[in-house]
Amino acid sequence: MNAMNEAISKIGVVPVIKLNHPERDAAALGKALCAGGVPVAEITFRAAGADMAIKLMKEANPDMIVGAGTVTTTEQIDAAKAAGAQFIVTPGFDAELVEYSLKQGLPIYPGCTTPTDYHAALKFGLEVLKFFPAEQSGGLAKIKAMSAPFPQFKVMPTGGVSLKNLKEYLSAPGIAACGGSYMVTADLIDNQKWDEITELCKKSVEIVKEARGNG
Repeated sequence: MNAMNEAISKIGVVPVIKLNHPERDAAALGKALCAGGVPVAEITFRAAGADMAIKLMKEANPDMIVGAGTVTTTEQIDAAKAAGAQFIVTPGFDAELVEYSLKQGLPIYPGCTTPTDYHAALKFGLEVLKFFPAEQSGGLAKIKAMSAPFPQFKVMPTGGVSLKNLKEYLSAPGIAACGGSYMVTADLIDNQKWDEITELCKKSVEIVKEARGNG
């Protein structure tokens, strides 16, 4: 795998974040994630100011891996890149966005859950796909079935992942990392519960270690 895929896979979990108040919360949230051993974030464009959030989080936490999620246009890719984003995540497979992101030098993880999606991804030489929405699309059973004809892909299940099923997912072959919002819920962020976020990240890290046999 390339360097970015390796780095994300090593961490094992990717917080998927919607920030309503980036000026207030981005820097502090990044510090809370890093303190918990999860120095990576996917800032979604579901909230206004996502590019600002990326910029502020990265500036305050330069060693973090910060990317953009829920990206649906090339303009958002441009904004994310200008803000310092290091990767792009899209909810579905869009060939135009994949091609554009790769031309910009940004790794991209498109949402893929069908054989048609996987076939399309093959043409771009992608290594890691976002499997979204994971639980609603068949979960591990579907992921394992898809890996038979497409063993070259690793996936990042996102959607319905929690502390309860994180170990099950990460213990399965073909899983690069898991995306989740359970450690960065609206309640935790809007009420600035940074210590709770750090503790949830620490619990996640322990599960990653257990699942991968180095706990």
